[in-house]
Amino acid sequence: MKLIKSLIVLSVVLMLLSCSDATDEASKPREVLLQGLTMGTVVYNVKLIIKPQDSIVNGQQKFERGEVHAEIETILKQLNQDMSNWVPDSELSRFNNSTSLEPIEISSGLSRVIAESLRLGKLSNGKLDVTVGPLVNLWGFGPEQRPERVPTDEEFVKAKARVGLQYLTLSGNQLTKAIPNLYIDLSTIAKGYAVDLIAEAMERRGINNYLVEVGGEMRVKGFKHTGELWAVAIEKPITDERLVHQVIVPRDNALATSGDYRKYFEADGQRFSHIIDPDTGKPINHKLVSVTVIHPSSMTADGLSTAMMVMGEDKAYKFAMENDIAAYIISKTDNGFKEKITVKFMPYLK
Repeated sequence: MKLIKSLIVLSVVLMLLSCSDATDEASKPREVLLQGLTMGTVVYNVKLIIKPQDSIVNGQQKFERGEVHAEIETILKQLNQDMSNWVPDSELSRFNNSTSLEPIEISSGLSRVIAESLRLGKLSNGKLDVTVGPLVNLWGFGPEQRPERVPTDEEFVKAKARVGLQYLTLSGNQLTKAIPNLYIDLSTIAKGYAVDLIAEAMERRGINNYLVEVGGEMRVKGFKHTGELWAVAIEKPITDERLVHQVIVPRDNALATSGDYRKYFEADGQRFSHIIDPDTGKPINHKLVSVTVIHPSSMTADGLSTAMMVMGEDKAYKFAMENDIAAYIISKTDNGFKEKITVKFMPYLK
């Protein structure tokens, strides 16, 4: 009888322990990873940390993985349809193909990105220029996919005549070109904007712990499921392998890195970067190889990192310091790499 009672007590204890473990497990945050492709071949990764209380949105709707993933896909598809140069019937392609000098009504999303592009273009004294597309195409890095060769002088002069922020005007949602063949390319800022859109959508759902990454540009908020802050690696700027150069903790911020060590071509023994200097109309040719910028907006960080890559090491560092930008600048030397880090970036180093 005592044995039976002991077994019953033991069973009850085990059951209670099992229930306790299940309760503890159910109360822990969990990580949900959503992945896919956008903008053709660009990979996106979204990590959401879902707490039990996050399963209810607005007091009613439960967190549904498939529904959230579908929303992300919808956001990215719409962005592509608004501002891709690779989609022939996108809103931006239609503007580029138009020769009209009359104002054209554009969507609020496209207007938002162009407005920030123009602001950053002015701030950087034209080093970020979203009208540089004809030169990007000419050098073989755009949707036209021309042969990897050095353009002729005639081709160069013709393309450069189509470039200039002074030919583009935005008033509200009215976009106007001053020359009929003006061409806008938002590749320097669109991935960052995609990150911001997804992050904003997650916050509307009450999800405040996340990492959103699109093609290397990202934005983080809150904590990982382990309770730790998100840590992100800055890649070593080399072409043949992927190694960590520096680890940073961005806190509730976005970050973007621009570099010339992945996308380039070689002709006649010379290396040509995909990053074009609007002033010269030619690929950059200096020692600066990577710029990482931390900012609340991934779109802004994306644009700033590109503008600073165009500037070169000394001008980029001076620009970042003068404008209170958190920037990590890597340049190549005969003995490896050297870094310049702004004061505002220092707190994010791990």
